[in-house]
Amino acid sequence: METKEKSYPDIFQADCLSRQVLQLVADQWTPLVIYALEGGTMRFGQLLKRIDGISKKMLTQTLRVMERNGLVQRVVYPVVPPVVEYSLTPLGQTLREPMEALRVWAYGHLQEVAHARTTYDQRDQKPIQDEVATLVQQR
Repeated sequence: METKEKSYPDIFQADCLSRQVLQLVADQWTPLVIYALEGGTMRFGQLLKRIDGISKKMLTQTLRVMERNGLVQRVVYPVVPPVVEYSLTPLGQTLREPMEALRVWAYGHLQEVAHARTTYDQRDQKPIQDEVATLVQQR
């Protein structure tokens, strides 16, 4: 008698769909699009203005990936020029709460992260500074 092993998602396996989903929501721009759309439907130009630093190309790619994965709905109105609007799908809406938790964490730990960066960067520079000082003293 053959027994079928039930496979469970394993995010540590390269071919696991759960890793692909994590990569989708952990992308640089996806969370920002979700934050922007949590208030409601927006046009492409509005999203571009709202998300500072994103290029038209990256916004287009991000929206396409999100639409393909069921997170964003794209509606094209047949007018001249065409009007295109984006909104979160019901699946995309389910990401609002976890993304909000990340935003709250980020805002709440800004100073700690900044301090850790400064400490780390100074630690890495100290051996170089010491070496330069030693070379200068030897001259």
